[in-house]
Amino acid sequence: MGDDHAGHDHVWADDLTKNQGLVLGTLAHSDGPLSAYDILDKLREDGLRAPLQVYRALDKLMERGLAHRLESLNAFVACADANCHRRGLIAFAICEDCGKVDEFADPLIDERLGVWAGARGFAVARTTMEIRGKCANCAAA
Repeated sequence: MGDDHAGHDHVWADDLTKNQGLVLGTLAHSDGPLSAYDILDKLREDGLRAPLQVYRALDKLMERGLAHRLESLNAFVACADANCHRRGLIAFAICEDCGKVDEFADPLIDERLGVWAGARGFAVARTTMEIRGKCANCAAA
């Protein structure tokens, strides 16, 4: 990695394209999930002008496990741990009040889903779980 990346959030991968790095940095610095159009709005001054540029970058980031799509929100988040979610269960707890999203992994649930799928001959491509409710702060308010 070059010195120009020292101290920045580009530690996820050395071989990201410029657009992928910009999109990932935007997601990583966001307080919550962003739609593709939110990302585009934040990156217009950096040279991203077309939604297709953002979607292509997001597709590649998701392939590599660096970003995730929250299906229920049609929005994206940076992976909380870029080293652990290339495969297996990816789970998100989404606060319906403040919008906070916590990512977590549970090996037991992942294993049980794998056993279920194996018993039925189901070939799992990906597993994403979304839990909706209130975070601790909002529940206490």
